Amino acid sequence: MKTTLYLSLLALLLIITSCGNGDAPKETALPEEGTIPVQLATVETAVRTEPIFVSGTLASEEEARLSFKIGGIVSRIYVREGQAVRKGQLLAVLDLTEINAQVSQAQYATEKAERDMKRVQNMLRDTAATLEQMQNSVTGYDLAQQNLKIARFNQAYAQIISPLDGTVTRKLMNEGELASAGASALLVSSNRRNDWVVRVGVSDRDWARLNTGDRATVRLDAYPDDAFKGTVTKLAQAADPLNKLYEIEVRIDPAGKRFATGLFAKVELTSSQSRSYAVVPVEALVEGNGREGYVYVNQKGKAQRVPVTIGYLEGDKVLITNGLEGIREVITAGSAFLTANSSVLIKN
Repeated sequence: MKTTLYLSLLALLLIITSCGNGDAPKETALPEEGTIPVQLATVETAVRTEPIFVSGTLASEEEARLSFKIGGIVSRIYVREGQAVRKGQLLAVLDLTEINAQVSQAQYATEKAERDMKRVQNMLRDTAATLEQMQNSVTGYDLAQQNLKIARFNQAYAQIISPLDGTVTRKLMNEGELASAGASALLVSSNRRNDWVVRVGVSDRDWARLNTGDRATVRLDAYPDDAFKGTVTKLAQAADPLNKLYEIEVRIDPAGKRFATGLFAKVELTSSQSRSYAVVPVEALVEGNGREGYVYVNQKGKAQRVPVTIGYLEGDKVLITNGLEGIREVITAGSAFLTANSSVLIKN
């Protein structure tokens, strides 16, 4: 009986010993159901000069939209699109039949008024006319002279003379058409080598950051491997009533390249004004749409969605202009799986 008890105790001891030789599994803390593991990143600050990216077309700084002073039938247009012209060159003329007749009428009226005035003067000396009649005749003569001057002026501007050395970039009328007074007939651009600009529209926010003299980098599709230096030369003082943008003029240094009106240009404007940004990793940004986006922050174990205004991207960082005031950390890893008030577990 004692032998049997002894053997039983020995077998139990061996079983306990063999179990003790293995490593006991370590207990792992598992997140509660519905809790999302996340990581945090510190919100940094940086001072940057945010570039402004816009596009436009190349043009000559000195352009002239030429038109007739009065309406009439277009008799001749002496130039074609793309043709070089000289300052003072005759470009187009109206049919002068009606205009010359008006000048003749004014001339006849002036001559008659002059004869009437002299006759009244003679009658006044003979006391056959009154002083009032004399004064009226003088006034009539003066009015006739002014009408003649107007008719001759209109006759002179029934033609278009080039005001500059340049190129006809657009011909907006043809011979035989009825031209309205002041309607553009020809567009002439200067062809001076260093007279090239890009006119672009910017928002009121970007307009406020720019000053004349600010630098610009211009890239043309015609020369994809070249970057041209530019300078902001003009800032519009009123917005375009149609698109609500402010026109900016950027003068370009052609650097020996051949330019033409209408070349498409991409412009990077560098403001002389710097500003402070909140900087976070790009993975912290969710639901980005243009300038708007969201980030999540940890609020006592709950995810809180915060709207932010995006300045621009810089590598793997996002520069934020508004929304992160007073916030020191944002959620990065795991932010794509969060919703408002999700439970979060901070991982190191």
